[in-house]
Amino acid sequence: MLASILSSGLAVGAIYALIGVTYNTMYSTSRVMSFTAGQLGMLGGVLGSLFTLRLGLPWGLGLLATLAACALVGVVTEFVAVRPVLKSLDQHLYVLSTLALALMIQQVTAILWSTEPQPFPRLFGGFGEGVVDEKFWIPVVTCAITVVGLELLYRRTLVGRAFLAVAEDNFAARALGLPERGLRVASYALAGIIGALAGFSGGELLLAFFANGPYLNFYGFIPVALGGLGNNRGAVVGGIALGLFQQAANFAVGGIFASVAVFTLFIVVLLAAPQGLLGSAAGRRV
Repeated sequence: MLASILSSGLAVGAIYALIGVTYNTMYSTSRVMSFTAGQLGMLGGVLGSLFTLRLGLPWGLGLLATLAACALVGVVTEFVAVRPVLKSLDQHLYVLSTLALALMIQQVTAILWSTEPQPFPRLFGGFGEGVVDEKFWIPVVTCAITVVGLELLYRRTLVGRAFLAVAEDNFAARALGLPERGLRVASYALAGIIGALAGFSGGELLLAFFANGPYLNFYGFIPVALGGLGNNRGAVVGGIALGLFQQAANFAVGGIFASVAVFTLFIVVLLAAPQGLLGSAAGRRV
């Protein structure tokens, strides 16, 4: 039982962590919490199944097509739901604009795809059995590669340093001549790719289901809150911890009580550390 909890918990936690990183990537350059993050994960599974099963593409080409499509959705999110809000005096309107776009994506997917869960292909022909089945280790490996890749991008490339500059102070970055708007669009495309990786790598666990969007929206937001907003390492730690706790609760009490246990943990942690376990308290001038 312990091995099952660990394998499933790590896999599910890795998916949550990737959605948390998707939230952070969009937030870093716009200071907007876009509620399309979960929908990008959902599209990763749906489009992955569409390209590989229905259209018969090799899974590598199917993955590339899925990443490109979700990157486009990320760019559309910036243009349609984020950019108009940033021009408004009341920037908290992003709650409505991004949520409305997320609902539109979900309903269009349900109409064009299916309202029932659809199968997702075995990527490596069923490599591994039991607790080492590919559906458990693919999300973990994908999460590790993604986080390491992001660290290298941010620390070793000029584009990554420009991202960090905009995330730190977009006004100062603009004064230095950095293309703040272009970098914001690029960050949303990058977020689309990360969300697609979450859905594609977790497709064998979550299946290709339109209702995965709101599910991933909520459970992907918890790692952000636990790890600290904008902290990708914190999102990974929070996602893995959430996945392990959720699976342990499923084995211990199951059903609705497992969700109650997750909500309770979430509230207790936020009451104890409102800035997140690995986040730092925001300073302000007085």
